[in-house]
Amino acid sequence: MTTWNVKIGINPISWMNDDLPSLGGETPLETALKEGAEIGYAGFELGNKFPKESSALRAVLGKYELACVSGWYSGRLASRSAEEEIAAVGPHLRLLAESGATVMVYGEVADAIQGEARPLYKRPRFQSQQQWQDYADKLTVFARHLLEHGVRLAYHHHMGAYVESPADVDQLMALTGDEVGLLFDTGHITFGGGDALTVLNKHIARICHVHCKDVRPNVIKLARNGHWSFLQAVINGAFSVPGDGSIDFPGILAALYRHGYQGWLVVEAEQDPAVAPSYQYAKMGHDYLAKLVDDIPRLGQEAG
Repeated sequence: MTTWNVKIGINPISWMNDDLPSLGGETPLETALKEGAEIGYAGFELGNKFPKESSALRAVLGKYELACVSGWYSGRLASRSAEEEIAAVGPHLRLLAESGATVMVYGEVADAIQGEARPLYKRPRFQSQQQWQDYADKLTVFARHLLEHGVRLAYHHHMGAYVESPADVDQLMALTGDEVGLLFDTGHITFGGGDALTVLNKHIARICHVHCKDVRPNVIKLARNGHWSFLQAVINGAFSVPGDGSIDFPGILAALYRHGYQGWLVVEAEQDPAVAPSYQYAKMGHDYLAKLVDDIPRLGQEAG
């Protein structure tokens, strides 16, 4: 039987949104940590309210017996050199490595519009195969540097950025070295026009981190047809926690199980806490995933 060694973590975005502080901005970090631990999460990804020094970070997480899962890094390799990026990442890389995280969430923010009031179709795109190759080469060099410090790059395909669609993910994975891991985000790949299970199976060998969010297809359709910005889509409920939308999480977890994925399943579902109360939805997502993780050896055998 395949070993099924996964842990369920959460991103603090369920309580407080770094991109849109009006969503839960007043909520103290301690509230999120206390409630997350009480629900049963094993760890947290980092956000703006966490300490930036490793001993302080370990202390605040240790108080609730939580692990440091990972932390978002705003990369700009689309507009600067690998050497410049390596110099810039130093403090964040040290923080993650000293805090026990083994993956870094890399989000490309150069030219990205995910935080702007601009329609998603205006996102940046590489205009030639040479631009793609240059970007991929820099990313591979950068990822190799992270690995030398015990941390794997987990590339976050993201709405409003250079790598958004399944075709973009295909290009990135084809042109980068194995040093570059893929963060598979169920919600973003679906919003980006893909079938989550199909994309997962295609790139499963490179997946080193998983963000679990569900989608509301009617809201995504409105967002596309109405030329909404990414934040408009979030505010209007494009995303929710696993089990509260249309994504086939039993199929996705069964595929991860069969492949022998060992890592984190992170609930990361940005919503307005005034509409989707943080504790209620965080618990809903945890309990749904926890049941699947318990059932998955049986489900995996049946599906196999």
